[in-house]
Amino acid sequence: MFNLFQNIHFDWLSRRRLFIAVSVVIMLAGLVSAIGRQLTPGGTDAFNLGVDFKGGTVATVKFRNKPSDEEIRAALNNTGIFDAVLQSSTNRPDEMLIRIPLLEGNTGGETATADQTQAQVQQGRARVKQALDSFGQEAEGEATLDTNPNAVYKIIGTDSVTAIAGSQIRNQAVTATLLGCIGILLFIAFRYDWTYAAGAVIAVFHDVLMVLAFFSIFQWEVNLTVIAAILTIVGFSVNDSIVIFDRIRENLVAHRKESLFKITNDSINQTLSRTVITAGLVIFSVLSLVIFGGEVLRSFSLALLVGLTLGCYSTIAIASPIAIWWQDKLGGADVKETLVPQRKEKMASAARSSVTRRPVTR
Repeated sequence: MFNLFQNIHFDWLSRRRLFIAVSVVIMLAGLVSAIGRQLTPGGTDAFNLGVDFKGGTVATVKFRNKPSDEEIRAALNNTGIFDAVLQSSTNRPDEMLIRIPLLEGNTGGETATADQTQAQVQQGRARVKQALDSFGQEAEGEATLDTNPNAVYKIIGTDSVTAIAGSQIRNQAVTATLLGCIGILLFIAFRYDWTYAAGAVIAVFHDVLMVLAFFSIFQWEVNLTVIAAILTIVGFSVNDSIVIFDRIRENLVAHRKESLFKITNDSINQTLSRTVITAGLVIFSVLSLVIFGGEVLRSFSLALLVGLTLGCYSTIAIASPIAIWWQDKLGGADVKETLVPQRKEKMASAARSSVTRRPVTR
């Protein structure tokens, strides 16, 4: 097996306070950004929510010769619409759905009146028309592209998009994340020890909060693809933590007389090559999406890039130190000790007795 790092002996746990301090600073910056934006009169929201969560207007447009998505997006950007969602029709290649967010001064959601909704639709249609007029004139009124040879497009329908579906999916995503963390907690507690489970789950929440901090600070758009990215980050982060925890368990059996801190440092160093290679390949792939994926995948790829990078970091700097710190604090507690098979010897000293050790089955 290819090993990127040979005989590395870096003391990770001695720098755990520095690592945790860096995480706390970033999360506090995100918290200050979110609260500051929300409380500032005339300021922006804590997060730049997309059409999926805020609602807006959807326009169905038919083109004579449809421009590229990049050209349409550039035209919308010139009119001040930066968060539009473009969706081409597979059955009708000359048609496109253009979803734009709520415009300033409009009220969306369930509390909007019929007049407010109609005003939103009319204003949204006018802004889409203003953008598309840069390609040529519209076939207005009863005219069609067939009856008006000078027209290059026609808006054949407009409608209001509410944020009801978005809020439902958001709540379902939060529920799925919490249930997933509970499942992770129970599995790791059964397979390893509940202190390891706590470290892994805290690292997962750490990664999610760090991603949200970056999205609040830089005001990247939050849409449904970001929710999908966060759920992906949860699984990736736990996978890396499990690898290190499994090596710690092996070394506890093989090196019973060494301190828990040394065993943890050795375990992190022994799995460092695997962690860096696995995470590095995924991060490079996501980086290509950030650079070449375009606006459609921008929020998704940014969330993955930040989350996977921090997930690799938290596996080393957050999950293991928290688990070991917890074990060290509970070392004198009345806990179950496991005997080494066939030797009937106690596996741990008092400082390490909080770990339920099970021999590795090959």
